[in-house]
Amino acid sequence: MDSLRQVNASVPEPEPAPAESALLLCPLPDRAGWRAVGEVTSATCPAWEQALGQSTLRTEIVWHLEMSAVTFVDVAGVSALAMTAQDLPDLPAGRRIVVERPPATLRRLLEMFWPELSVIEVVTR
Repeated sequence: MDSLRQVNASVPEPEPAPAESALLLCPLPDRAGWRAVGEVTSATCPAWEQALGQSTLRTEIVWHLEMSAVTFVDVAGVSALAMTAQDLPDLPAGRRIVVERPPATLRRLLEMFWPELSVIEVVTR
């Protein structure tokens, strides 16, 4: 019986499963756009893409994405943002998406894969 206890004692406890990523998107109260909280990953990308898609339907010149509470954005999330920006109608002139305080990965991925995409303005202050 003691040998059985020793064997069982050497089996590690299972680690808890990682929490599923979450993304909360809320309309900004004072300007056109969304405030995002959480992570933009493959699990949350459908909601992200839906929110981004709404920006192409609006007539405002500037669409804001406030991302100070976003902890991670993967390549698919940045790609969705870039594709949305490329699909913005040309009128009214000067249309753009202003991304406020995003995670550093978002800026790096935009600079790496979409360096000429001027309709996305990243504000880090």
